[in-house]
Amino acid sequence: MANDMPARIQVHEEGPREGFQSEAVIVPTAQKIRFIEALAETGIGEIDCVSFVNPKRVPQMADAEEVAAAIRRRPGVRYLGVWMNAQGFRRARQSAVDLCGTLFVSASEQFAIHNNEQNRSGMQDEQRLLLEQYRQAGVAVERLYVFTAFGCNYAGEIAPSIVVNAVADLLALCHGQPEPVVYLADTVGWASPTSVERLLGTLRQRWPQLEFGLHLHDTRGLGIANAATGLRMGVTHFDASCGGLGGCPFAGNKAAAGNIATEELVQLCEEAGIATGIDLDAMIECAALAESIVGHPLLSKVAKGGSLSSRRRRTLHAD
Repeated sequence: MANDMPARIQVHEEGPREGFQSEAVIVPTAQKIRFIEALAETGIGEIDCVSFVNPKRVPQMADAEEVAAAIRRRPGVRYLGVWMNAQGFRRARQSAVDLCGTLFVSASEQFAIHNNEQNRSGMQDEQRLLLEQYRQAGVAVERLYVFTAFGCNYAGEIAPSIVVNAVADLLALCHGQPEPVVYLADTVGWASPTSVERLLGTLRQRWPQLEFGLHLHDTRGLGIANAATGLRMGVTHFDASCGGLGGCPFAGNKAAAGNIATEELVQLCEEAGIATGIDLDAMIECAALAESIVGHPLLSKVAKGGSLSSRRRRTLHAD
């Protein structure tokens, strides 16, 4: 296994968006804003706040514009939104969110149909429309996402060659622009350390100059192990969700878990000497806030057990 640990990573917080939109009960607008503002105090650099999607399909995000407009902003933090098509981007552009150009494709055709109501070809056509919208708005493409990069509950395991072709298609679309970060999304929790190593190795061999990111779900308890593998292979960008909030409403699996917990990723990095810029204790407090907002226990073990650094400090004081 390659061992190219980065000195610092960028963590992209998903809790207010992917986390809350997966909840069965709609979270009140004021509580969403409260959570976002608390997260901004932890040192996190980017927060996914809302999705600009069809409220009939995702009613939890019907107040996207209202949330974006009401956030009290902290300097140095990007308050982002997500959209899946040109119509969603137009809404985002008219809102108060910061804009981050993103293109995406699903490695699984079946997942694309369930999640985006389009086959892979239709998604590629949508990306061309989005790219034109970005050009008109002066928005650079910063990220490319490959959904279900490791496997899918509809299609089974995904071969690395399919992901290579998907990445090549997305890179071809944004030819001539600065190379974006390529995110591999384990959308429904099929990844293992072995498959993460295999896929990243394959992609690195083809594109050694690219930066890679991981969007990991903890459906089968391997999320943080997969993150550790990514770190050893030099991955510098990670999506995570405070408390382990979230899931995927179109995963084809009612047990689909949320993203890896932000505080667990931060603790992993602290123990490895990798900087994140995030105050771990403050993030744990946010996880407690998230749990109180959704009204049920969250899965994060660090949120319940506390950080190792805090435990060490207490032990030293006791001595």
